[in-house]
Amino acid sequence: MSDVWDLVHTERAALIADLELLTDEQWARPSLCSAWSVHDVAAHLVDNAMATPFGVVRAMVRARFDFDRQNEQGMRRQRGATPRETLQRLRDVAARTSGPPAPVDSRLVEEVLHGEDIRRPLGLVRHYDPEAVGRALHYQARTSSALGGGRQLAEKAAWRATDIDLSFGTGPEVAGPALSLLMVVSGRRVALADLAGPGVPAVDLD
Repeated sequence: MSDVWDLVHTERAALIADLELLTDEQWARPSLCSAWSVHDVAAHLVDNAMATPFGVVRAMVRARFDFDRQNEQGMRRQRGATPRETLQRLRDVAARTSGPPAPVDSRLVEEVLHGEDIRRPLGLVRHYDPEAVGRALHYQARTSSALGGGRQLAEKAAWRATDIDLSFGTGPEVAGPALSLLMVVSGRRVALADLAGPGVPAVDLD
């Protein structure tokens, strides 16, 4: 297995390269994260890259232990006055190897999933490292939704990736590209169109 931080840093560099080409109008477009723009998601990634165990605890106290409020406050704190300022902040933290008190594969979830939250609405396509996607998917499938994962949804079906050797769960089958499985398990309904099988109705998020 590759070193997880090598995979994380590769994804950060790839996203920075894509963001460098965006217009201000594209930075302002809605992302797949509810109520957040592309700019907001980029700022959230800065905040996540700067996370430390002590810093996360302190931020949770400030947010009165509300996970969504913590994310919103962190995003606002790291969002620059302009897209270029936020992009520079992302460059500045791209090589960091710190994180919250969670398994390190959670950093792959952040980079791959939020990379798609930005790219898909803009029509951008990235061919991710299969190991990065697979590890992110395994992490989400075993992590409670209360902690940002998708275990409760994953338990509704048997999931099979059609592009890599990966399957998990029991029940009616849901099959499709690993990246699309990751997105659906993580609550991104837009990727349901990429999936097939008798289990799809069971995991439809409506």
